[in-house]
Amino acid sequence: MKAVVLHRFGGPEVLALEHLPEPVLGPDYLRIAASAAGVNPVDWKIREGYLVGRFPHHTPLIPGWDVAGVVTAVGPAATGFAVGDEVMAYARKDTIEHGTYAELVCVVDRAVAGKPAALSFAQAAALPLAGLTALQALEAVGVGKGDTVLVHAAAGGVGHLAVQLARTLGADEVIGTASPRNHDFVRSLGATPVAYGDRLVAEVGAVDAVVDTVGGQALAQSACLVRDPARLVSITDAQAVLRHGGRYVFVRPDGAGLARLGELAETGALRIEVQQEFPLAAAADAHRLIQDGHVRGKLVLTV
Repeated sequence: MKAVVLHRFGGPEVLALEHLPEPVLGPDYLRIAASAAGVNPVDWKIREGYLVGRFPHHTPLIPGWDVAGVVTAVGPAATGFAVGDEVMAYARKDTIEHGTYAELVCVVDRAVAGKPAALSFAQAAALPLAGLTALQALEAVGVGKGDTVLVHAAAGGVGHLAVQLARTLGADEVIGTASPRNHDFVRSLGATPVAYGDRLVAEVGAVDAVVDTVGGQALAQSACLVRDPARLVSITDAQAVLRHGGRYVFVRPDGAGLARLGELAETGALRIEVQQEFPLAAAADAHRLIQDGHVRGKLVLTV
């Protein structure tokens, strides 16, 4: 099969399209012929070696944790899916080696959900990691009816989904930080946009919950804004948010949660923004763009 691989850590230039053996189908795994793979900020961090020490790594290493495609084989102990099913998955494993930038991907059945018919394969591949991150972060701080919620980087991959999910969970008001060029987009998602910067605390005032996807100054300001520090959640800086008395979330695979997100997308309650699609061979270009940090919604590789 063709796959994007790296043999050493480094810049986007270390990514290469190569032929590799097909992945092994485990007893409770599905083999998926990938139609699309989501590109996430964690992918370039893996490429540069920033997750060494947090996960075992093996080369040749195929990046990627998001996939959408069609089931081509089912392990003897796998349940809930059949050959020919259109599916999507957050395919993170316990080791970093067999990722989703490939023609074939094997994923444990409990991490897989059916692809909503209303979504393209590109949109479905953009949903798992970012959508589950947003959902698990909001649930970690109990966002619900009557809340005023601040979402940082509200135009980004996780942020634009967190804004919409906060609404579905019952939040009365959602405020989203974004650069001025994205303010209209944030409004279209149902949030009140605000600019980053020193005036954020004065402009926003107190809020019930904060979802931090940025870290740094935004996280420090959030500690001043949230009424109860236990309702501050970050996906960026574990030590800092715990020091402030908040919660840290590192997204977990969850097929049932992903199916729930798919249902919201099917009904139109959740909109998935894909800024750009790249062919598999142009993965390095996608990494350059997402590492630059100004992506609206998600980037996707088409396989």
